[in-house]
Amino acid sequence: MMECFVGAFNGVQVQRKNASFGVGAISKRWFGTTSSSISPVKMTVSSDSAVGERKFAKEQVSTLRVNENGGIWVPQRARPRRNRKSSGLRDMCAENIVTPANFIYPLFVHTKDYNEEIPSMPDCLRHSVESAMKEIGEARSLGVKSVIVFPKIPDELKTNSADECYNPNGLVPRIIEEIKHKYPDMNVWTDVALDPYSDQGHDGMVSQDSSGEDGKYGRVMNDETIEQLCRQAVCQARAGADVVAPSDMMDGRVGAIRDALDSHGFTNVSIVSYTAKYASAYYGPFRDALDSAPRETSLAPRNKKTYQMNPANSREALTEAALDIAEGADMLMVKPGLPYLDIVRLLRENTHLPVSVYHVSGEYAMMKAAAQKGWLDEKETVLETMLCFKRAGADAILTYYAKQAAQWMNE
Repeated sequence: MMECFVGAFNGVQVQRKNASFGVGAISKRWFGTTSSSISPVKMTVSSDSAVGERKFAKEQVSTLRVNENGGIWVPQRARPRRNRKSSGLRDMCAENIVTPANFIYPLFVHTKDYNEEIPSMPDCLRHSVESAMKEIGEARSLGVKSVIVFPKIPDELKTNSADECYNPNGLVPRIIEEIKHKYPDMNVWTDVALDPYSDQGHDGMVSQDSSGEDGKYGRVMNDETIEQLCRQAVCQARAGADVVAPSDMMDGRVGAIRDALDSHGFTNVSIVSYTAKYASAYYGPFRDALDSAPRETSLAPRNKKTYQMNPANSREALTEAALDIAEGADMLMVKPGLPYLDIVRLLRENTHLPVSVYHVSGEYAMMKAAAQKGWLDEKETVLETMLCFKRAGADAILTYYAKQAAQWMNE
């Protein structure tokens, strides 16, 4: 048996019986006092195997009081924890809520009649058209209402001018038509960029000279690329796309695409601009999935830093946003996601347009790897991440976890 006197109010001892410094049951009893302060404390420890008396000089705690029931009372009226005390109150007071309708589900598709695994993106596949339709149907049944398709184009169809991007019988137009036929209420997004169709591995056409950075490589040509992007966007709109999303980062492409769509009668087709797309190291697994990395055997620049944004910059995102808004963008996108939550918030505070965020392949791969190692609870981590995007200001979240997160939300 051990008794430990741990406090005194005006000389009245506060006694805890059966105390063993964290081991065993603890009970406490206060002896009547209405003092508003705690006096210095003498702590005495005794036991059958006496180890001597220990005395500790305690500093005075002047803010604590004793309530009418004899318990400790911190005189504070406002207690934020009261709104967290039950799941009902926490849900009622939640400032941000994520639902499956906030997700855009990205799918990789190819021309083969079977699926292929993507080693750097566990649980993601290059889908056949038939498999993609099944996947879209399952996501739709869980409340996911938007999908975006990224094509893996055969090498023999790739060229520097990327003409395959506006082939009306190509892979993307065909799958758009399939989706809209089977699931007419599904919101179909498309990627507008040349890299899946380019034999240079760039979002734009590459000059065949040494006029690029450092005089070693070609340059990614801006205006010539935009001409191809306009053809691509119109082709996708004809097939039934609801939203075209230019991810190329060419200057002036939003306005040119808007004019091209409108002049062909597609005034209802939306443009989601990749407004702040950074030259990031987080895109590696995506480029594996589509074989769309810059080619090292040509004059192509070895990276995309001359057109994608510098990760060091934030104010520049406001310049890009102002231009895209003026040119007719309907929604703005930030890419990547988690490392750029400050940019999501920056755009949210400076525009009334919806803001979307891309939870990119590298972010997905890191979460998957940690979950497979048992280092993270995958479900809790993913759902927290989605909530973080929403809290930062994102209205829409493009994530490879869309279907899985929707399943968890429906449990």
